[in-house]
Amino acid sequence: METLDYKGVQETLYREVLDNGLEVIVLPKEGFQKTYATFATKYGSVDNKFAVGNEEPVRVPDGIAHFLEHKMFEEPTGDIFATFASQGASANAFTSFDRTVYLFSATEQIPANLETLINFVQNPYFTDTNVDKEKGIIEQEINMYKDNPDWRVYFGLIDAMYHTHPIHIDIAGTVESIYQIDKETLYRCYETFYHPSNMLLFVVGGVKAEEVFELVRNNQASKNFKPQGEIKRFFEHEPESVKTPRKVTKLAVSLPKVMFGFKEKKAGLSGEALMRHEVTSKLMLDALFGASSALYQDLYEQNLISDSFGTEFNVSTDYAFSVIGGDTPDPDELLSRIRTAVEEALRTGVEPAAFERSKRKKIGGYLRMLNSPEAIAGEFTRYRFRDSDMFDLLSLYENSTLEQVNERLREHFDFNQLAVSIVEKPDGN
Repeated sequence: METLDYKGVQETLYREVLDNGLEVIVLPKEGFQKTYATFATKYGSVDNKFAVGNEEPVRVPDGIAHFLEHKMFEEPTGDIFATFASQGASANAFTSFDRTVYLFSATEQIPANLETLINFVQNPYFTDTNVDKEKGIIEQEINMYKDNPDWRVYFGLIDAMYHTHPIHIDIAGTVESIYQIDKETLYRCYETFYHPSNMLLFVVGGVKAEEVFELVRNNQASKNFKPQGEIKRFFEHEPESVKTPRKVTKLAVSLPKVMFGFKEKKAGLSGEALMRHEVTSKLMLDALFGASSALYQDLYEQNLISDSFGTEFNVSTDYAFSVIGGDTPDPDELLSRIRTAVEEALRTGVEPAAFERSKRKKIGGYLRMLNSPEAIAGEFTRYRFRDSDMFDLLSLYENSTLEQVNERLREHFDFNQLAVSIVEKPDGN
């Protein structure tokens, strides 16, 4: 068992990699009643073409990672949610672009709930009948999201940005793609991506590290996993340009929604370099467009935006883009005002006072997050799967400089890389 001390945030983690490759990390939080555990695999919606070792690459239907997440909760003995509930735990799961996470939170029966979490994720149960049944359920989910304007404007933006990268495909896939999924393909994906060597068990809260490790060691010792070769992921060449500069979707909304952002040409970062890229980008966006910025206040007072307006920055090893926007009565006027503000910032740089304010805000938000087991678990696995460490964020924020943020400003805002997604009422309404 390895001890990892983070003196800057006064946290100590304990880590062990088992013989089968499973990484287990425990963060005891003295005085906390709640325990939060995640069992995560580095497998998301973008992983639709892959190979193991020297095998030939296989292309699987879009949405299969999400489909697999749904099916994992079905056991021969019934629904696993009922088991968690009987043990005083709340369980859930989610699939993102690059990971699938199974989780529970509880204040009691932690050993029993940990055993349940590990065992059901490592015990797939797919039949022709239950796979066919799930297709109808997920079809309803896909159709439901088609009527969700927030979902449509967000994924409309990503679709406008990307030509070939699978990030532009809805995480749930399409109705057509999910009906191509069968039991055999599910098992192929499961056996590839749910091998212990591709997974991380993270436990945070009112636990003792050695007790968790002993439980997991005994659990895994009773199971047999064959060694697995390297997982290779394949992506088609993605052009630098945006696919569609402006995408408009007609939907019944009381007020138009607009999201726009800049697709970055730069990719291939990992580890600390990727984290620094993310940190400086988030500082830049908050200084320019955050709720305490002069621009935000002007737009809000003129009723061009509401408190739905915000920003985010999405980055991985092979893509990066910003997202800006919210509800507005006039998308084009909002875009014009944002463009003017960005052009001015490109000439003059970020105001030093705005930078310092955003820096303090980000540091304060990070420190508050450390009091939330849920937030820690969610963020820790995200960074871990990108070969970086969430607990390095504080020093990165503290050491960020105005010069670095202004450099990111000049790198990021290229209006040839701008894409816009708008959801508005159908004509005549």
